[in-house]
Amino acid sequence: MNTTADSKRMQDLPPKGGYGPIQTERIKLRSILGTKSVIGFLLFSTFGGLYTYYLSYKNVKRQQIEMRSAKLAIFPLLIAERDRAVLKQMRRNRDVEAELMKNVERWEVGTYYGEPIFFLDDSNQYRDPLFLEHFVFSDPNEVMTRSMRPFFL
Repeated sequence: MNTTADSKRMQDLPPKGGYGPIQTERIKLRSILGTKSVIGFLLFSTFGGLYTYYLSYKNVKRQQIEMRSAKLAIFPLLIAERDRAVLKQMRRNRDVEAELMKNVERWEVGTYYGEPIFFLDDSNQYRDPLFLEHFVFSDPNEVMTRSMRPFFL
């Protein structure tokens, strides 16, 4: 009862009239742009890009000069504000030390039992405080935050 065995076998033959010829020669692609137009587009885009780069370069240089001038103009003000903040903090430290050590005998503010800590050439000479001297009476967490602060923030 196999239908395959019962059916008539048929051989696969070529189509009537035969197959068409086999193509072996090269087929040229249809060109959209010619050589001259491609070279022209390349030159146009190159010189156009160079011109826009030149205009942008002039603008960037002008802005850099402006920013440099602004930084140089404001730098003395920033230094003065920093120095003012340091002096204010030193004054606060001096007041806290005076309040803290007011009941200690022979204690003078800025000395160690009357002996000067720093030997300066002149009594009006200024010495920058060290980092920990600056924050001596501050909250330790605040000192850690300021000392470990990244430079780029």
